[in-house]
Amino acid sequence: MLSQLYYNATVITVDKLKRIILDGALLVKDGRIAAVGKTLELQRDLPDDVLQVDLDQRIVIPGLINSHVHLIQSIMRGLCEDLELHEWASCAIWPLEVSFRADDGAVAAKLAVAEMMKTGTTCFLEPMLPSSPDNEFSRIVDAVGQSGIRACLGKLVKVPRSDPSAGIRDDRDGNAGQMTIEAAKLAHEQYHGSYNDRVSVWMASETPRGQDEAGFQAVGTACKDHNIRLTVHCAEAPDDCHLIAKHYKASPAEFLRNVNSTGPHVVIGHMVHLAEQDFGILRETGTSVAHNPTSNAKLADGIAPIQRMLEEGINVCLGTDGAPCNNGHDLFRDMHLAGILHKAVNTNSKALPAEQVLEMATINAAKALGLEKEIGSLETGKKADFVVLNHDGLHAAPYSPSESAKGGMPPSTLVVHSLSGRDVDIVVIDGEVVVRAGQLVTMDEEKVKRDARTAIAGMRARANVNAQKMARGWHYE
Repeated sequence: MLSQLYYNATVITVDKLKRIILDGALLVKDGRIAAVGKTLELQRDLPDDVLQVDLDQRIVIPGLINSHVHLIQSIMRGLCEDLELHEWASCAIWPLEVSFRADDGAVAAKLAVAEMMKTGTTCFLEPMLPSSPDNEFSRIVDAVGQSGIRACLGKLVKVPRSDPSAGIRDDRDGNAGQMTIEAAKLAHEQYHGSYNDRVSVWMASETPRGQDEAGFQAVGTACKDHNIRLTVHCAEAPDDCHLIAKHYKASPAEFLRNVNSTGPHVVIGHMVHLAEQDFGILRETGTSVAHNPTSNAKLADGIAPIQRMLEEGINVCLGTDGAPCNNGHDLFRDMHLAGILHKAVNTNSKALPAEQVLEMATINAAKALGLEKEIGSLETGKKADFVVLNHDGLHAAPYSPSESAKGGMPPSTLVVHSLSGRDVDIVVIDGEVVVRAGQLVTMDEEKVKRDARTAIAGMRARANVNAQKMARGWHYE
């Protein structure tokens, strides 16, 4: 592989020293960062066979890491509006998920991945990937792997219900035979570390809403016994906490600890509604939390106590969640919302400064995924996963690198609060360019969109989901 020097940029390293390098450069060799520093230093004695790429004073950040995103829900965008979580899931999302046929899952995965890469996400965690006879896990692995993105795929394990009337209806129960611990272990054996170690396979427990506690215990134990990482949805909606208290006689984090589902290998999605003792449990066990501000707001779940978690020393990362509860996969939007939402809810203007939000979307997320030694910051020896951002639009003015160094707008503030995925110019993963000049290199964007439109039409017909029935007063003529 030809070495590359990306130079003449403002490099936000997100390293332990929190360095921002003006007129900085990255030397990439064999898919890793061989050096980070000033342009002139790295150009000195540079071999002739190194390809030099002038970034024209653009901003370079570590690749964004989306710590909670549902791939196959991407083609359900806009179909499940103005519903609270439990109705949203049981009446729309889960019926649509069981209507997948043939390549629908792969088509949906490609749509989500294409949007993520194009908006600066280089790695993600899929927290609940269901399976069925007509929706093969292998096809989704191949769709993701061939795109060039880095992925952690949480294969859903269904837990039997000790009381069939407990919790809420889940149409996916009919395919429970495809979603067992043994099936997840087999998928891990077959696909973990595939595609040049870019694809990892996790287990994903169900959301605890009345299922057999022993089933959750079995999943948590299997993950520890077989060194498989685990992700769980928990305490998302207010009713979730009532269900946990009713069926398991515990608070959310107490329940997770009781079923072997806490620890440095675990990422918990949401955790919006916590008891006082939960903060200490999360901190002491080293469990990470994936915050989904847009999704939690849209589904009226509430606002997670993120400022308190961070103050307690809990590792918090950031996710978009799925397209039906966010309408997009642009993590820049969620960074901006997180950075302002918690100032308001805490009436504290110093809560979640831009630098901390960027860490949540990069190095904190890498730690949550167990990849902090490989990605999440721009440091020598780490994998070359990074994003180059334009800042020449009106929405970025009056930012300039030189004025920033003299006390003007910091580049971290610009990245979190002014820029968006539309400002992404170049995306590099494993040293390979997957987005150039804002356009996908590894995927045919027009085909991705075309296939998605065809797939969702069939799914809606099979699931009998009509978004217009949920509309509020608007009609076609």
